[in-house]
Parts: sequence; structure tokens; C-alpha cells
Amino acid sequence: MTGYVRAFGDGSRDMAALLGGKGAGLAEMTRLGLPVPPGFTVTTDACRVWLKTGEEPPGLSAETALAMARLERAMGRRLGAADDPLLVSVRSGAPFSMPGMMDTILDIGLNDTSVIGLAEATGQERFAWDSYRRLVQMFGHVVLGVDAHLFEQAIAARTARRGTHDEHALDAAEVAALTDEFKSIVRRETGEDFPQDPGEQLTRAVRAVFASWNSERARVYRRREHIPDDLGTAVNVQAMVFGNLGADSGTGVAFTRDPATGAPGLYGDYLPDAQGEDVVSGVRDTVPLTELRRIAPRVHHQLGDHLRTLERHYRDLCDVEFTVERGRLWILQTRIGKRTAEAAFRIAHDLSEEGTISADEALARVDGAGLTRLMFPRFATPDDTPLARGVPASPGAAVGAAVFDSAEAVRRAAAGEPAVLVRRETSPDDLPGMIAARAVLTSRGGKTSHAAVVARGMGRVCVCGADTLDVDTARRRFTTADGVVVHEGDTLSVDGTAGTVHLGALPLTTSDVGQALATGTADGPLTEAVLAALAHADAVRRLEVRANADTPEDAVRARALGAQGIGLCRTEHMFLGERRTLVEQLILARDDTAREQALAALLPLQRADFTGILAAMDGLPVTVRLIDPPLHEFLPDRTRLAVRLARSPDPDPHDRALLDAVERMREQNPMLGLRGVRLGLAVPGLTAMQVRALAEAVVQRRRDGGRPRPEIMIPLVGTVEELRLARAEAERVLAEVAAEAGLPEHDLDCPVGTMIELPRAALTAGRLAEVADFFSFGTNDLTQTTWGLSRDDAEASFLPLYLERGVLAVSPFETIDEEGVGRLVELAVAEGRAAAPRLETGVCGEHGGDPASVHFFHRAGLDYVSCSPFRVPAARLEAGRAALDGTEGTDSR
Repeated sequence: MTGYVRAFGDGSRDMAALLGGKGAGLAEMTRLGLPVPPGFTVTTDACRVWLKTGEEPPGLSAETALAMARLERAMGRRLGAADDPLLVSVRSGAPFSMPGMMDTILDIGLNDTSVIGLAEATGQERFAWDSYRRLVQMFGHVVLGVDAHLFEQAIAARTARRGTHDEHALDAAEVAALTDEFKSIVRRETGEDFPQDPGEQLTRAVRAVFASWNSERARVYRRREHIPDDLGTAVNVQAMVFGNLGADSGTGVAFTRDPATGAPGLYGDYLPDAQGEDVVSGVRDTVPLTELRRIAPRVHHQLGDHLRTLERHYRDLCDVEFTVERGRLWILQTRIGKRTAEAAFRIAHDLSEEGTISADEALARVDGAGLTRLMFPRFATPDDTPLARGVPASPGAAVGAAVFDSAEAVRRAAAGEPAVLVRRETSPDDLPGMIAARAVLTSRGGKTSHAAVVARGMGRVCVCGADTLDVDTARRRFTTADGVVVHEGDTLSVDGTAGTVHLGALPLTTSDVGQALATGTADGPLTEAVLAALAHADAVRRLEVRANADTPEDAVRARALGAQGIGLCRTEHMFLGERRTLVEQLILARDDTAREQALAALLPLQRADFTGILAAMDGLPVTVRLIDPPLHEFLPDRTRLAVRLARSPDPDPHDRALLDAVERMREQNPMLGLRGVRLGLAVPGLTAMQVRALAEAVVQRRRDGGRPRPEIMIPLVGTVEELRLARAEAERVLAEVAAEAGLPEHDLDCPVGTMIELPRAALTAGRLAEVADFFSFGTNDLTQTTWGLSRDDAEASFLPLYLERGVLAVSPFETIDEEGVGRLVELAVAEGRAAAPRLETGVCGEHGGDPASVHFFHRAGLDYVSCSPFRVPAARLEAGRAALDGTEGTDSR
């Protein structure tokens, strides 16, 4: 079969784009000889045709019928036969893992006749009717669009009449009656009967899985994970095997290593006498995989062999779903396992140390976003009396208000309020709330439940299976075993590492990884893995990583985290606080004398700042940007000042003069007005004062035995003449200070460059390079001026809507806009170096710490990136990964 349908044996792991990740895994395991129930895959090509036209591609029905006939021959049974029927599952399988985001229908082939044959063939009447009940419920919801709550209400009503909350307590007759009730719900809600023809069930199930590619939750997940919308999903049709045939049967999920911590050994959950969705949904509490050794030693041994085979073959953490049917082990699925950031670093390091993968591959399997999450704070002191304990499903510490549905989590997040999403168990419909919340807490489920898998993939703190909590979502509260009632809005602290939940806000402290990065000393397997990854990244990367730092304290912190200098020292930040009055005096100055007095007062303060920063970065470059924002930002609010004057019976002359100055300097669009180099040229002595402060700090550092390496950056240049004038002023002052200090004429010369933050600067880079010693791209302002929008206004108004509707895949202020802003960067680098081959180029906007942007800057040929101190380790790691060009290893995130 070479058209739209492929048998499992007719494929491989390299065909995920065509077969989907699940189908490729099934094909690979079949080739390896593992015990995989036979089946076939309807390819993503078929889905794309269906999504585009609304109809099946020509020939698909015939191919599916042929594949089904071959499956029937392999199993020795017919689909939906009256005696010993073959049943199949229909599962989605996207090219990229999207756990729980698309639909599955099990037990296809059951009807009013074949359910009797299944009961007779297995000798278990309740099992047969329960399987039929599951089919009607899944098919009714997924294929026919019946509200899932109607089925759940029917189950709750019937179990309540029985005096239990457990549907598994219902006997065969009750389950049969429940099945009839489900069919009545389908008839009432849809106007049609549940289809009895197995072929019709199969055809409609396949189409429904195609359609689930465009479900709301799938679209939300793809937007968050940056998965393209046009890939489509494959559909896997597989012979059913049953884990709910008694005590010698069961189902489970296993990992070849712990997906939460990365510790070696087999990890997972097992649920006797159950089907797979019972494990994933978390509706029943599982037992640890180690219990399988006691329950079925032979099966446990076989499973261990198969897991080790898969890890050796894939050379990575494998996530495996399996079923035990009356003592026989079946492997249903394998994939590269989702993992926490902690596990990603440890597994990559351990596999490298074992010789399974290279150091380059290990580096390619971790990322800066994960490293940043590991640097997040943890709880400072343990609380020995938690509200509850559960499964530590995704590590970290988070504090937020308890909320009991997804919509409330989203609402609070939009208002800037941290939230903890509390549910009995999560479903794919909870995805928006999981994205919005700081942490997820469930009373059911284990490490392989939906909540755990999705939270790990998103880096959310998660505690699952806190079974002592009685979660009442209708009344928006939960009750602990001790009777403590926690209402919506109450503050919770969730420890995803220890698996504990606490009332109130526990104090947070630096993470172990953060401390290790600051000290360079490992204190366990995780920190050892992180430091090893960074060491290799430093060894292979070409890009330097500098920091944006404005104070000596920031500079010390940045250097400890591995910064190779300061790429942006914003001098306007030195004029805040008590110094603001001196700036007011500068603005109020009506003559040269008053202006010089104000500048003279500012000089020693700025000199002291520069001295401290140069000392902290001794021997490394420090790029000092001359004052950039408009001066009105240092003045009082015009309206408040006017009101104060109007209400005062005896107005202060200083306030009157200040208001006059505010009025005089008022601009309609100050961010495009008197700021940057324009301000330095318009206010006599301002540039000279700043350059003098820096030069005198250099002299002081040299006398103290230091090796200062200052660089002067002129901001907001739009024409080469502005840069020429500003540079001449800087060089004049440098020569003056050298003469005053008794130094040779050019001894204090330092590089003078410009910040490229206007499109015109990028477009005329060849001319600017004739005057500038370096370019530093201020990508925040360059993005604003290229897009013609204000970042603050856009993020507060239409940008979230653009992201939600798919107008933009990601905010251009988060990740560099390669097509627009990025093209300007590439043009400026090319033309600048054509004019000045030794021109140094870097980026000092916060894009310099964004993982995806770092890869772009590497490709664009920049010399360095600069970012906030906290983001320096992630930028170092991504610079190393960029040097590998993304070709090594498997991206398992």
C-alpha cells in the first residue's frame, strides 16, 4: 500500500511527517519485532485533502477497506462479527506530539449483536457491555457532537442510585442499561440512532479525528508550541487489546527514565483491570510501575527488556503505552517522552556520559527556555504541615489564588493575578487555563495523567493525585482530609518538586541551579548536568554574550552568571531617585551658568557609578549608552503639577517654573521627539558631562590597578552627521581628560559606536560605518519604529488578539521579526562591514536573551548578544546550540 494508507510494517521512525509521530513509532516498533497489535495508518496527506476540500481523497475508502481486510486476516477475526468480533481503535497522530489535544475512539465494531458475541468469546458479560458503553459515549461525543456532560450526568445518576461514586461497581445488567441510556441520549440530541454498521463507525471515526485537528484546544496548543496549522494529523487504526479483562489484565504508561527528574530506572503507572484512557484521564488511581513486578513478574521482566531496547534504539527517553491482556504484553505506542527541564538536562548529560550520544547531541537536547525555568525561585523553608500531598508531576514552586475552572484562570492572568488551577482531573479543554495558571493541582491522576504530561511540556508547576482533597468545582472550593475548606481566591503555594500543597504564600528563594550558576559549583546530578551543558556551549559558541546592566550590583551579578562584558549600560537610569532634582535643575536652567552648575552636580555621581561598573567588569568591555529618553520623563506629571498649583493659595515659584518647563518641553510623540543624540546636541554640555564622567572613572580605575575597557554608544542616530558631531564632542572631552591626568594625547581613546534603532540608520549603515567603531542593534525600538507601533500600547490592546487569531505566531517584541526587523539587521551588518570590515556588531535589545532570536543573530553574523543578567545563562546555552546549527540530536522538548 503506497497511497493514503500504510500498514504498520510499511514505514519507519523517519516518516513522522507522513505517518504522524504515533504511526511512525508503531511502524518502527513493528520493524523491531516488538509485540505491537497490528493495524494501519491513514496518512497526513489524506487529512490535508479532507481539511482543504471537506471530502475524502479519491481512493481512500478502497484503500481503507483493503487494509481492513488484511488486518482481519492477520487477527483471524472480522470487524464487528456476531461471534468473537474484531474491534479496532481509531487514534490521532500528529507529526509533532500534541498530548490529549485531538480525539480517540475505542472499541469500533461493537453493536447490539457483536456485544453479545464479545461477551461469549471472553466469558465476561460486564466487560463486553462496558466496552460498548465506552464506544457509544466516545462516538457520541467525538463524532456526533453530543455534550460530554450528558453522559457523565447519566453515569453519576446511576451510580448515585446504587449508593456509590464508582461506575466500576455497576454490574453487567446496570452497564447494559446505561448503554441503552447512552443510545437514547444520542437519539435525543442528534435525531439519529447510534450506527450499527461497523464500516460506517470506522469511516465516521476517521473523519472525526481529521476534524479534531482544527478543534479549539488543538489550535490553542499549536499556537503555544508554534506548530504549523497546515500539517494535519494521521489516523491510526489498530486492533484492540483489552486490559480490563480481569486481575490478569491491565494497562499502563512507562518511561525509560523518570520524566520529572531524569533519574535512571523504569518509571510509570499501572492500573490493573483497566483500559488506557483510565490511566491518562486520571479518573482512577494507579499504582507505581514497580508493583507490576509483584503482580506479574514475567510481564514486568518482558516490559523492562522492551523499554531498554527502545531507549537503546532511540537513544533517548522513551514514553511507552502498554496493555496486558490476560497475561500477554502488548506495546501500543512509543514516542520520545515529554520531560521537565530538570529531566531534560540530566538525561542528556547522563546519556552523553554513558557514550550513547555525543556532547553536541546532549547540548542540542536542552534549551535556554528550560534553563531559565530551572533558575526560577523555590520555597525558602519547607512547610512540614502541608494541606495535602500528591504526585510531584512537574517541579518548581508557584504561588497563586485557587481557581476552579479554566476561564477564571485566564481572567486572572489577564488582570496580572497569579492563579493555581485546581481540578479533579484535567481534560484537553482545560488547556487555556493551564497556560494561564502558575501551577496545576489535581486530586486524581499520576505522573502520566493529562495534567502531568501537559504541565511538564509547558514548564508549569504541577502536583497530581492529591487524593485527600475533595474538589468541588461547582461550589468552587476544596476540602482537605482535616476539614479545612479552601475557597476560590484563597492563596495556595504549590511545590511541584516535593508534591505538596500549602495554604498561604510561602517565601521563595533562589533555586539550586541559580546558586550553582552564580558560584560555578555543582551540588548534585542536576546542577552537574547544567554546568556541563553550559561548559560545552561556551566551548563551541561563536557569539559572545554580554549583559544589560546599569549598576555595579547588576554588573557583579551578570559577571557571576558568565557575562563577557556589558553590552548596554543605560545612563538615564542613573538619574532617578534623589538625583531627579538635579535633572530638574538642568531643565530649568535659563543660562549657561545655571546649566553648568547642574551638570557639575551630576558629574561626580555619574563618575562614581561608572567607576563601580568598570571595577565589576574589569578587563571586559563596557558599552555606555549616552542618555536616551526624552527629558520630560524626568519631570513631574503635567496634570498633577497644574492641579497642585491651582489648589495652592500660595503657589511655590519652583513649581511654577517647573510647570513652565514641562509646558515648554511638551511633545505630541516624545518617543519620536527630543531624545537620544538629538538631546545631546540640543542641550549644551550634556554629552560632555557624561563622557567626562566616564573618562575620569577610567583614569581612577587605572590608578587603582584596573584594566577598564569602556565603549561609548551614541543612541537614536538617523544620519551620519549626527554621529560625526557627537563623536567629535566625545573625542574632544577624552583628550581634555587625558591632558588633565598627564596622559599621552590619545591614551584615553575608546571605541565610539552607535545604536541602530531606526530603520533609516539600518538603511544607511554603510555611511554610518565610516564614522562608527561598532553597531549595537537596539531591537526593542527598532521593532517599534519598523512596525510603526508602541510596544506598551500594542501589548495592552490588539497584540493579544493578533496572537489569538493567528495574525502573528509570536509577538515581535518577544522573538525577533526575521522578515522585517531581521532583514534590516542583516542589511546593516552587510553594508556596515562592506564599508568597515573590522566593524563590531551586537544586539542590546532584550531579544538578545530570547532563544529563537539568538539563533537568528548567530546566522546574521553578529559578534555578540546582550541581555538582562538573569537571561545570560540561557543566551550562552543558545549561542552554543546555534553554533551546532540545530543538526545534532533529537529535539525532545
